Amino acid sequence: MNSKLVRWALSAFVLFGALMLAGALSLCVGSVGIPLKRLLCLPFEGRGSVEYSILFDVRLPRLLLGIGVGGALAISGVVLQGMFRNPLVEPYTLGISGGAGLGVSLNVALRMYRDVGTVSIPLSGFLGAMGTVLLVYILGTRRGRMGLQRLLLTGVMISFICSSAIMLIMAVSKAEDLHGIIFWMMGSLEEPHGWLIKLVLVTSLCGLLTSYVFAIDLNALSLGEEEAAHLGVKVERAKRALFILASLLTGFSVSAAGIIGFVGLVVPHFVRMFVGGDHRILLPASYLAGSTFLVLCDTLARTIIAPLELPIGVITGIVGGSLFVYALSKRKYEF
Repeated sequence: MNSKLVRWALSAFVLFGALMLAGALSLCVGSVGIPLKRLLCLPFEGRGSVEYSILFDVRLPRLLLGIGVGGALAISGVVLQGMFRNPLVEPYTLGISGGAGLGVSLNVALRMYRDVGTVSIPLSGFLGAMGTVLLVYILGTRRGRMGLQRLLLTGVMISFICSSAIMLIMAVSKAEDLHGIIFWMMGSLEEPHGWLIKLVLVTSLCGLLTSYVFAIDLNALSLGEEEAAHLGVKVERAKRALFILASLLTGFSVSAAGIIGFVGLVVPHFVRMFVGGDHRILLPASYLAGSTFLVLCDTLARTIIAPLELPIGVITGIVGGSLFVYALSKRKYEF
């Protein structure tokens, strides 16, 4: 058997095992501890106990959302870094998070959620993200050709504009509204809508399968657009498809969990150190690693000062930043 396939299979198996361990830890640990033996028996006991409610109404939904959001952000990071051939590109670089934040800020400041309901908050975040993506795409495309550098610079500038608009809204908002905006922007996996959790999880898995179709194209694009064209890749079609895919994955993730940084930036780099740059293994490995990373960060956010909870964006920033510095210090690894 091909040694490369064996190495890839072993890497995927180890990462899947790590995700299973992280999931078990997330379900067991919290302000109310649930032993592993008890955890295995709870599904067969039925409703009625406090532990059952904690497991199926609180921790399991957070675990599923963490898997979906972490995997989606990691896949988006891999796709965008491969397409732009830039190690600093992440899902939020193109202004997607800024647009989502602006949409939610307007929703909270205008108190639209009181008339429409709390479902309007993730909806406004998604619409804001997609509006920003559409604007970046229009401004970054000339004569049917998507200029990557123009696209990147446009995204960065629109992100700054959205951030400034958000600060303006926060400056004129009341204290109650200001707290809601800040809390959403720090990120959280506490999502009350079960259908949204399922939607994000299914979307992230479909995104993984779709991105794998373009794994060979991403390998070619990492060599440059001209080289990819010589290898038979339809460059413009591939760039558009990958850009739309990464935008949708990020938009769904941000609308459901808020702005959670560093997952799409750090995880692809860290995984690339161990499995290499071939997207045929990098994509599924990054999905598993991103899910594991976010689940562990959420567990730490829930338990470090229990019964209080820290925003998950704080944990991902500290841990992700430390891992990124570690990756930079590895002399054998070059971006």
